[in-house]
Amino acid sequence: MASKAAAAAVDFTRIYSTLGLGKDTIAALQAFRKRHGDAQRVQSQYASQPTTVDLAHYRSVLKNKAIVDEAEKLLKEFKVVTYDATAHIKAIETFEAKAVEKAQATAAQIDVELKELQATLANIEEARPFEDLTVEDVGNAHPRILEAVETMVKKGKWTVPGYKEKFGDLSLM
Repeated sequence: MASKAAAAAVDFTRIYSTLGLGKDTIAALQAFRKRHGDAQRVQSQYASQPTTVDLAHYRSVLKNKAIVDEAEKLLKEFKVVTYDATAHIKAIETFEAKAVEKAQATAAQIDVELKELQATLANIEEARPFEDLTVEDVGNAHPRILEAVETMVKKGKWTVPGYKEKFGDLSLM
């Protein structure tokens, strides 16, 4: 009884959103919940039905007593069939193993991304402010800039293409 109350108290929508489950996992979990709910309804329906057969009533109503005797004999000989649930258990264990494997892969991927983000954050925190950078620092970081400047100086170009259009002419003459 306590398990039913606990199952009813679980907020699955919150679980889906906070755990960051994948679409496949959420769909499988919802399908399992639906099958479980259907099975509970069927079980409660059959549990509420009477399980005894009043053979005396049928003897008094029916003229053919042999049929009632045969039914009574069949009821006494009846044995409940047991099913081998190992196939279902193996399927559940396989599903569980796949879910755990996906969860571990996701956790590993998140750990890698977290390490990359921490490295990026440390790089940002250790970086010097833009105002403190020198031309040498920029040149060391991007050697192509130095090469472009050197070729422009060799060719006698002292202006950067597009500079006047963007910033205007600041010459005093």
